Amino acid sequence: MASVFKRRGKANRGGAYQISWVDHTGKRRTKSSRTTDKAAAERIAAKFEADAALRRENVVDPTLDAISQEAQRSIKSHLADFEARLRAASRTEKHVVNTARIIRTLSVWAGFGVAADISADGVNRYACHMKDKGRAARTIQSHLTAIKGFTKWLTEQHKLSRDPLASVRKPNPNVDRRRERRMLLPEEWPWLEAATLHGPERDGMDGTERMLLYRTAIESGLRSNELRSLTRGNLFLREDPPYITCKAGSTKNRKDAYQYIQRELAADLRTHVTAKAPKAPVFSMPHPTDVARMLRQDLAAARTAWLREARRDPDEYVTREQGDFLAATNYDGEVFDFHALRHTCGAWLAMSGAHPKVIQSVMRHSSITLTMDAYGHLAPGEEADAVDRMRDLMVLADALQATGTDDSTVEPGTGAQRQAQRAGRGTLRRGATGCRPDTGRPVEEQRRKPIRVADLDDGLRQDATEDESGAARTRTWNQRIMSPLL
Repeated sequence: MASVFKRRGKANRGGAYQISWVDHTGKRRTKSSRTTDKAAAERIAAKFEADAALRRENVVDPTLDAISQEAQRSIKSHLADFEARLRAASRTEKHVVNTARIIRTLSVWAGFGVAADISADGVNRYACHMKDKGRAARTIQSHLTAIKGFTKWLTEQHKLSRDPLASVRKPNPNVDRRRERRMLLPEEWPWLEAATLHGPERDGMDGTERMLLYRTAIESGLRSNELRSLTRGNLFLREDPPYITCKAGSTKNRKDAYQYIQRELAADLRTHVTAKAPKAPVFSMPHPTDVARMLRQDLAAARTAWLREARRDPDEYVTREQGDFLAATNYDGEVFDFHALRHTCGAWLAMSGAHPKVIQSVMRHSSITLTMDAYGHLAPGEEADAVDRMRDLMVLADALQATGTDDSTVEPGTGAQRQAQRAGRGTLRRGATGCRPDTGRPVEEQRRKPIRVADLDDGLRQDATEDESGAARTRTWNQRIMSPLL
């Protein structure tokens, strides 16, 4: 039975009545009735006791009741737990702060006070509001990702009975990209390298250190923050081949990175870090907001040197001045910033003919689709070349059928044979025995018979027995298997 009482002491004299009862789990609970009227407190106590009895008899689902209570908690209180969950998942502090800020801003704009107030209509109105303000699709996508991750967590933790934002769709950022990065052309790199190497000190970095930073970014594909985290202990420059490691705490996907570099760069880095302590950073990079500006200054110096080279030829100078060679923004509106050096790494790998899976591994993309969308267009003409290689195989097959010879007579090194050997197939392997008709059989039996598809009610063919002759077994084998080329 529930009991109603007042606590002893002068401080509690005249205070609210307390209610004590046993809940559906058998645990003694005590709660203030928030009233000084004993009759009202007894009615509240009877309500608590009746609810506990309904839950014990499974008339009221305790789980759904707990979810209902959690849904009435404020978003602010839930957000504190959500931030703790993000930090426990090793998210960066910047990501945690930005995510919480977006959720608070959206909740205030849409009028969400408690978790149960969150609705798809309110979030969609917020997305339309951002679009009307001229925000890019990528920005809207990041805001929707934050709030959808919050409601998904609420559902998984049984704080909401269902995800209210499951039907909300995020916009495609590729439809309205406001910032397209361009790669550094291979012809532009020697000019940038020379201008950087002989340029003045910028943001505390001399020309040699900046040039090594740019080379490392291009060859390894590491991001700005990943390069900033490198110490002498992350460089394995005497290995064969040399490589750079980046710990999971500094990478975007929270996985250790092992990036190979060229031996020439390894030798230059070895000279650069000779006097550095093992824990000292490899590059004394400026503030993250100044890195792109530093690179553009070197790029502008390289363009100035390129234009100065044609100063004795007025026509050539005008032509160069009107071009976008070594420009920070090209005619397609693509910009060049520090992250463009990573984009250059993937683009140059694609232009060199590297396999897409290799590019994906170097760039550490989560899916091959991302790799192909970013760099697949840099391999033009591959479709036509593939069809031409198929034609070589077809021509060779027709030649073999017309002459009745096997591929052992084909001159080694032909296009079709090279393709077959490259694919690991033995169809065109030199010295292979061709599938020729049995010359000892009558002409009628030498003619090829079409392969008949058996009906469901056909009986199984009896296998050759041991007392059959070799010719009989040969006939059975030749009727069942045909050469792929013939």
